[in-house]
Amino acid sequence: MDFFSLFVMDFIQQLQSPTLAFLIGGMIIAALGSELVIPESICTIIVFMLLTKIGLTGGIAIRNSNLTEMVLPMIFAVIVGIIVVFVARYTLANLPKVKVVDAIATGGLFGAVSGSTMAAGLTVLEEQKIPYEAWAGALYPFMDIPALVTAIVVANIYLNKKKNKEAAYDRESFSKQPVAAGDYSDQQDYPSSRQEYLSQQQPADNRVKIWPIIEESLRGPALSAMLLGLALGIFTQPETVYKSFYDPLFRGLLSILMLVMGMEAWSRVGELRKVAQWYVVYSVLAPFVHGLIAFGLGMIAHYATGFSWGGVVVLAVIASSSSDISGPPTLRAGIPSANPSAYIGASTAIGTPVAIGLCIPFFLGLAQALSGG
Repeated sequence: MDFFSLFVMDFIQQLQSPTLAFLIGGMIIAALGSELVIPESICTIIVFMLLTKIGLTGGIAIRNSNLTEMVLPMIFAVIVGIIVVFVARYTLANLPKVKVVDAIATGGLFGAVSGSTMAAGLTVLEEQKIPYEAWAGALYPFMDIPALVTAIVVANIYLNKKKNKEAAYDRESFSKQPVAAGDYSDQQDYPSSRQEYLSQQQPADNRVKIWPIIEESLRGPALSAMLLGLALGIFTQPETVYKSFYDPLFRGLLSILMLVMGMEAWSRVGELRKVAQWYVVYSVLAPFVHGLIAFGLGMIAHYATGFSWGGVVVLAVIASSSSDISGPPTLRAGIPSANPSAYIGASTAIGTPVAIGLCIPFFLGLAQALSGG
């Protein structure tokens, strides 16, 4: 069976699955003007339970697996998270009416990982009984944190260079004018030379500190829940509570989250009208491009270490996703000058539906075609 047939079959199955059905349902009722509101506190609890369950799954698997098998996929996850930011920096940022800092923030959000999209991908693999490493979900932070850190660092480097160029231009213009006593508030503050005066006008040190960015990301609710689950799975034996509580509730909670995300996606569509239409093009194409990069690296891991085809799909799916929980607040704090309507609207309104509705069946069909399954 060729790739196109597999893709169509997987896409139809996705349309019939609760995951995508609830997402589309949320968009439809929002478009019809429904006043349904699910409290933010409930969504927070749902996200915590979903990501804790994924963390527990990964932690238990790590405790019972060969750690050397995880090294290459983890390295590739880091590489993808960084690459995605630079893809946006040198493609989206060069398009008309797109501000560079907004493009970098968008790349950071698309490089970071959506826990809900990853959960949806894992659910599809389980429903179709496609084997994958249980620790594959633990690749989440290895892509998420590098993407956010890279975006904030690159954006601040760009802004500092821009500021220094503007300051240099101002100093050059000023140097052509004579220095008058009125330029100083106090006679004792007079510089002894023009060089000293110009040195006083140098901007303050604005070097980017990377550790606070990492620390902020680790404190975010999504990664905190994921890492908590990982730690409990590795260092304790939570199998009883896992089997009796977290695992049975997983799919039901995911369907509620998908409904909320569908409603949120529709509400964000209007925000894209405020920014360049190129964000729409980027949001449709980027999930496939990022996923293909990860899929290619996953294939290298497959042939080098025996990384399963299901694991390759997981790596591609998390690369095609864009953060909807931890990313936005981190980027708002790290790149305050970026326009949230651009990067959040592009991610939530288009990127997430494309990743869940199209990329999951696309990469699943691609893996099945290449593996002969």
